[in-house]
Amino acid sequence: MNLQPDHDLEFDFDEMILKQGELISDKLNMLRFEQYPPDATKGLRQFTLAEVAEYLGVTQNHIKKLHLEGKGPIPATTPSGRRTYTADQMLELRQYLDKHGRADFKRYVPYRRAGEPMQVLAVVNFKGGSGKTTTAAHLAQYLALTGHRVLAIDLDPQASLSALHGIQPELDKNPSLYEALRYDGERKPISEIIQQTNFPGLDIVPANLELQEYEYETPLAASNKNSPEGRMFFTRITTALREVDDRYDVVVIDCPPQLGYLTLTALTASTSVLITVHPQMLDIMSMSQFLLMLGSILQSIKAAGAAVKLKWFRYLVTRYEPTDGPQAQMVGFMQAMFARHLLTNHMLKSTAISDAGITKQSLYEVEKSQFIRTTYERAMESLNAVNSEITGLIHKAWGRR
Repeated sequence: MNLQPDHDLEFDFDEMILKQGELISDKLNMLRFEQYPPDATKGLRQFTLAEVAEYLGVTQNHIKKLHLEGKGPIPATTPSGRRTYTADQMLELRQYLDKHGRADFKRYVPYRRAGEPMQVLAVVNFKGGSGKTTTAAHLAQYLALTGHRVLAIDLDPQASLSALHGIQPELDKNPSLYEALRYDGERKPISEIIQQTNFPGLDIVPANLELQEYEYETPLAASNKNSPEGRMFFTRITTALREVDDRYDVVVIDCPPQLGYLTLTALTASTSVLITVHPQMLDIMSMSQFLLMLGSILQSIKAAGAAVKLKWFRYLVTRYEPTDGPQAQMVGFMQAMFARHLLTNHMLKSTAISDAGITKQSLYEVEKSQFIRTTYERAMESLNAVNSEITGLIHKAWGRR
């Protein structure tokens, strides 16, 4: 056996990873330019009559009748009579229904009402690969499609949520939430960082590697006796969001896969928490350690003045394969322990979702024709069931039925 050191591994590691990082970035840039020219913005497909009816909560016949009577937006119509609507038209139709519907019936525009506070939902997990970002992206988009005003915050320096919305931080040079959290005189209001997405009603605060600076600066600021801001670091996202409180109904925060200052600051700003978990033994063991550490740290910052006031929290089983015996056993294990706090619906593992992600798209963006029909419909049914259940919890927190 050759025990001599491998001299190929003795060159400067920092230079190697910088070169490889640049190579990957260049390749991603080429792929991105193939899909989206430099001066292009991310578009959004049209939605079928069936989809529009589901998101609005009405029957297809009701929408057809409105069109035939010349009411509401005019859809695109094929020679065979197939109707499709843009997302903007769907929002216009929602406004029309809300204005002209029966006063004693349902409201089609679910905006916050007087006395209903903005809901801030943190999506967290200590371990990567749990479907956290996929969950956050699809939830934010579903809330927008169902008429809510949504702000998505990418708090993960890896910026996967940003990438899904057509933003590549190393190329676009967009500011991140760090600009609204930093401790020096360069801090900016969050309104200067927010960007629109291709989904009407959904804005985003993108991420970049600079977010990591918050992890380094916070302990220094907290140890400075002359810095009250540092000792109260956990209020910084709450404070930043006050500026845009009247603009949004729901804020969805995609937290980094680590228990650092960014995650803690997000949790103390949150009214609800969603913990994603892949139903395998190692993942559940990892989640156990995450919960123990999280509870201990939250107790410490609570003693320092932090107030974590959650309306609800839930575990969401992700990437679930019902035919996998051990996974089904793990889900049963969780149901026995956390029956009250486990979402009834699970996010199924689907090639449709992963294949859409390859082209930096969500399942709500891709065309159904790109997939086997049953694969697409199974994935969409799972997504909508999960997101509808979460939306119900948000409305319940407002005191709605």
